[in-house]
Amino acid sequence: MSTGLMVTLGIVGVLILYVIFVYNGLVALRQRANQAYADIDVQLKLRHDLIPNLVETVKGYASHERGTLEAVIQARNQAIAAKGPAQAAQAENMLTKALGGLFALAEAYPDLKANTNFQQLQTELSDIENKLAAARRFFNNAVQEYNTAIEQLPAALFAGALGFRHREFFDVGDARPQLETAPNVKF
Repeated sequence: MSTGLMVTLGIVGVLILYVIFVYNGLVALRQRANQAYADIDVQLKLRHDLIPNLVETVKGYASHERGTLEAVIQARNQAIAAKGPAQAAQAENMLTKALGGLFALAEAYPDLKANTNFQQLQTELSDIENKLAAARRFFNNAVQEYNTAIEQLPAALFAGALGFRHREFFDVGDARPQLETAPNVKF
């Protein structure tokens, strides 16, 4: 074999190894983003599971406030059915607004506000909201790292051909100021 052929094969071999190395790095970042979204999904499921108990507790004290209770249940159902980060963020924003109306009801009913079950559910929801905010931050950081990696050279030259696509952030939109402050739980 000639020296030129050996050098050419060596360069091709190094390039193939480099593509494999970059591909594996991108796969690891994509999996990190997937895992981070799964963490958000777990917190959302806990939140969604808690809401019927909260509604039932409120219903016992304020059954004539049917519109508010139905709005919470409808928002919860839409949040459960949401697909992808953008749609989930929008649905969760609507659910947060509906829950705000539910907690406003508690202010009008001192017996409800003093109910131990309601207080416990409100505390659990506050804890879930804090964990959810942390999970969103982790997810958005993972997505930022992944998106940056597929946009940087030389990975940008072949990331699209290898099936790596830009990911959406879990953006809460206009509700950001409300969601960045911890829920106020008063007894």
